[in-house]
Amino acid sequence: MRKQDPRNTTWRRSPPLADIFKEVSCLEEANSPPKSQAMVNRVAITLAAAALLAAPAASFGNAPVRRVAAAPSSTRLNAYKIGTRTEGLMINNRRVVDSLAKSIDGMEDVDMSDVDLLRFAMVHPEDEKLAVEALQNAIKWRKTTGKHIVESAKAAVEEATADGGWNNDPVRNAAPHSELINKYITPKAVITTSTEAGDLVYVIRASQINDKELMDNASVEQVCDFFMYAKEVHNIIANKRSAETGRMCTVLFANDIVGVRKAPDSRFSKALTSSSDQYESLYPSLAGPTMILNLPLILQAFVGLFKPLFPKSVQERLVFKRAPVLASLDDLSPLGTNKAVQTQFVREVVGLLPKTA
Repeated sequence: MRKQDPRNTTWRRSPPLADIFKEVSCLEEANSPPKSQAMVNRVAITLAAAALLAAPAASFGNAPVRRVAAAPSSTRLNAYKIGTRTEGLMINNRRVVDSLAKSIDGMEDVDMSDVDLLRFAMVHPEDEKLAVEALQNAIKWRKTTGKHIVESAKAAVEEATADGGWNNDPVRNAAPHSELINKYITPKAVITTSTEAGDLVYVIRASQINDKELMDNASVEQVCDFFMYAKEVHNIIANKRSAETGRMCTVLFANDIVGVRKAPDSRFSKALTSSSDQYESLYPSLAGPTMILNLPLILQAFVGLFKPLFPKSVQERLVFKRAPVLASLDDLSPLGTNKAVQTQFVREVVGLLPKTA
C-alpha cells in the first residue's frame, strides 16, 4: 500500500492554518454554528491537522512496567483485537514468523525477539516475501540511521527497570538532544501510562508545548530523532510485556485538544510528520486506536468531515470522544504522580475504545 503524499491532500489548498484557527476561536466565542459549508470544511481541516500532528508523534513520560496476569507499510490495519493472547497469534502466524526468523539467521547485531517478528508477520500474514522485505527495511534503519536511537533506548530501558520497577529519569535523560528538548516536552504536556490490563496509553496535550520556542532552539532532525526514540522505548516495553504476560500489548494514542487555539509551528509539524511517516513501517502492529479527545462542543457535529482528512492507516483506528477526567486536569503530570487520577483516566480511556478494537 503506497502512502499518500501529504502534499497532495486538501490541506495544501486550504487557507493558512493560523487564519483558520482564528475562525475556530470566533465560532466558540460566539457559540453559534458555522455560517457556511466552506467554513465548516476549513475548521474541520484545522482540527484534523492539529490532531494528526499530535498523533502518534509525541514523546513519553511515565511508563511503569507492570506484570499483568492472564518499508512496505501495513496491509492489515487491525491485525489483532486488543487483549488477544500472544500464543494464539504466534500459532496463527507461525509459518511467516519462521520465515522471518530464517531470513535473519546469522545476521550480526540483529536483536529481534519472536514478538518483534510476530508484529511484522501480522501485517503480511499471507505473503512471506513482503513480510521479509518489510523486516529487512526496518533492520536496515536500525543498523544505520536509527542505530543511535535503538542503542540509547535499549540501555535506558535496562537502567529504568534495573530495580524491578520503573525509574523514568534514565529514559528522559538518554533521549536524543534531551538537553535541548526536555525543557519544552515535559510530563505536563506528554506522558505515557498504562491501562490496568497492561496496554500503553500515550497522551499528549499539544496546547502545552511551546513548539515555536522549541523549534527556535532545536532542528527538525533533532526533534524527529527525539520522537523516534520515544517510539522505540514504547516498542521495547510493549514487546517485553507481550512476551512476559502472554497478552499482546498495544499502544493507544490519546490526543487531548483542550486549549488548542493556534496552528502548530511549521517546523514542528515537519518533525512530527517525518517521524509519523516511519511509524507503520518500523513498528507494525503496535499502534491501537487513535483517540481525539475533548473536541470543542461546537464542532462535535462535524466529526464526519474530519476522518477523510486523515491517512487511511489512521482512519480505521480513529475515535472522537469527550474525556471529562482528562479535560479536568490543568496539565498531564497527575497521570504519572497521582494513582487515583491515573486509574480514573485509564478506565475512562478503556471505556471510550470502540467495541471492534
